[in-house]
Amino acid sequence: MIVEQSNSIINEVSRALLGKRDVIEKALMAIYAGGHILLEDVPGTGKTTLALALSRALGLDFKRVQFTPDTLPSDITGFTMFDRDAGTFRFVWGAVNCNMLLGDEINRTSAKTQSALLEVMEERAVTIDGQTHQVPRPFVCIATENPVGSAGTQPLPDSQLDRFMVRLSVGYPSRQDQIDILKARRYANPLDDIKPMVACDDLLDIQNYLGNVQVADTVLDYIVRLCEETRHDGLVELGVSPRGIIALTRMARACALIRERDYVVPEDVREVFKAVCAHRLVLRPQARIESIGAADVLDRILAAVPAPSMGQVRGRS
Repeated sequence: MIVEQSNSIINEVSRALLGKRDVIEKALMAIYAGGHILLEDVPGTGKTTLALALSRALGLDFKRVQFTPDTLPSDITGFTMFDRDAGTFRFVWGAVNCNMLLGDEINRTSAKTQSALLEVMEERAVTIDGQTHQVPRPFVCIATENPVGSAGTQPLPDSQLDRFMVRLSVGYPSRQDQIDILKARRYANPLDDIKPMVACDDLLDIQNYLGNVQVADTVLDYIVRLCEETRHDGLVELGVSPRGIIALTRMARACALIRERDYVVPEDVREVFKAVCAHRLVLRPQARIESIGAADVLDRILAAVPAPSMGQVRGRS
């Protein structure tokens, strides 16, 4: 049932974002795993389209914030105001009161406004004037940023980057896909035709079911060894945190689920490893001098750390 639902969601989103099935799959895995998504790419590659198409195919209440230097934290979380008619103070929600929040160009706002998302991304709640308010479930934050050009931008702090389960890049479409995009948009926007494939409650059921996907102790050990290796690499100043290990495990479970299995194999871990871990690494200056990126470091670690055999995986816990 979940596999059929997943395929229908992916196929529906693919109508709006042509030729990017792998990116759509990983974004859906992150949502199944209860995580948040950072889309980092040059303008015009379909980041906002992906977020909109996912929200519609998943039947989620969607809100968008265009981050600018004058965006305030209260625009995100909400604020308390005095109600003259009632004679009392009342809470007014900000943009986070939804199932899916798109923070467009998140690095173009101030650090103070960026930090307004820290609590809600981790705890699914906001605290205003000493009162804690829960946001609807499920809650997913999708943020976009442009990695090219730094004028007028404020880099995300490491603590906030660590709260994104994955960082994905959409990339340019192939030549044929670009022709298909032009044809598809000749008379209308394909986004307008995206239909909900599931409801909010269905998505919550899938998120709750994810814990039933089994992970053998040998695979858990493989996950931990991969992440620990990032902390010992000579080119890495800050490696993957325990939160990152949890995120990698949940993403591997979601990957197994979409691949029609109720247990995780090492290939699931390898498939999502870079998407989960690359943005969590802080490299030493030597890496930049040698033009070595986080993905290069992770590729080396994947090649160096031996994966458990299928026989060890089948004796799962």
